[in-house]
Amino acid sequence: MQLQIETADTFFARFRGLMLRKRLPAGHGLLIAPCNSIHMCFMRFAIDAIFIDKDYRVLKVARNVKPWIGLAWCWKAWGVVEVSAGEARNLQVGDKLHATRANH
Repeated sequence: MQLQIETADTFFARFRGLMLRKRLPAGHGLLIAPCNSIHMCFMRFAIDAIFIDKDYRVLKVARNVKPWIGLAWCWKAWGVVEVSAGEARNLQVGDKLHATRANH
């Protein structure tokens, strides 16, 4: 999977995540690291949460995590990449993500 990613690697950026955004463009994601669990408080849209190790290898994919009520975790994860729901439909555990930094 090829993605343009933003990185949330400070306390505030990790806390904020995608909260209050209206959407995430196709092919884009938010890498939150370090992180092994997410909540969906104040989210406006469903996401797929891709939990990865430091080599960007997929450990778990939480699909269609619902806004406001969703939770997802993977205790062994180094980070999580959040993408719009359905974007991770072809990913499986063991796959490797290929990401480039988005211009933000």
